[in-house]
Amino acid sequence: MTNAPFLTTARFDLWKPAADDLHGLVRLLEGEDMTRFLGPARADPFSQFERLLRNAGSWALHGYGIFYVRPRGEAEIIASCGVFHSWRGFGKGMDDVAEAGWIVRQDHWGRGVAGEVMRAVLPWFDETRGKRRIACMIEAGNVASERLAAALGFVWYDSQVAEDDERAVLNLFERLPESAAEER
Repeated sequence: MTNAPFLTTARFDLWKPAADDLHGLVRLLEGEDMTRFLGPARADPFSQFERLLRNAGSWALHGYGIFYVRPRGEAEIIASCGVFHSWRGFGKGMDDVAEAGWIVRQDHWGRGVAGEVMRAVLPWFDETRGKRRIACMIEAGNVASERLAAALGFVWYDSQVAEDDERAVLNLFERLPESAAEER
């Protein structure tokens, strides 16, 4: 970690990815049902090392990305939330685009973590990157994430069958520049 968080909220410090975050990312995904809506993501070092590099790469190449969320003044990662640059490979407005996402550690579910963090991240993104379309992908059945997306100004625009699990349907959402202006 650097000397200070990049952003803060009332309860959380938001940090850019750092090399020593791997253990915290593995811990983030541990727990029964934790990866139910996360496709191929697993709580193992190899999978999370790739995620760490993707997240750091978004920051390095595009100037924005996922934040690792820690309770104020603490070292333990309890969530990863933010707007990152993504390429999903199936088109439908999900390639070469800013994409919002949030993952909250299971023992912090239901505490408003993702909402609080994303309500700090989205205005920061709008101010520093300009108001533009942001995509969001949520697996069907993840009602809590769909509710949060709606509260943040995202609207459904399409669906996609997941390539790694033909039974999973991914709902695609977008937050258009007009939505960003209406929030304020």
